[in-house]
Amino acid sequence: MSNALAELAEGKIDFVGQNLVDQIAKVTLVAGGVISFVAGFALQDLRVTFSLYGAIVVLLALVVLPPWPMYNRHPVKWLPMAAPPS
Repeated sequence: MSNALAELAEGKIDFVGQNLVDQIAKVTLVAGGVISFVAGFALQDLRVTFSLYGAIVVLLALVVLPPWPMYNRHPVKWLPMAAPPS
């Protein structure tokens, strides 16, 4: 059980996965800001603006923070260990 928790906490993702997470986060935060602003402006309620944006940020965190398998589709292939010089 502790091994599974350690693997989950380590959160290995590859470089392509990091780029994907970055793109998802940028697009979601900008779109969420625009949607939140428009909804708050239409309803004339600042609470709606911040509540909606907060909900979007929480959902984004659930999507990008765990090391989902889709973020590790291109693992780094390391070179084999070279023999030490003698």
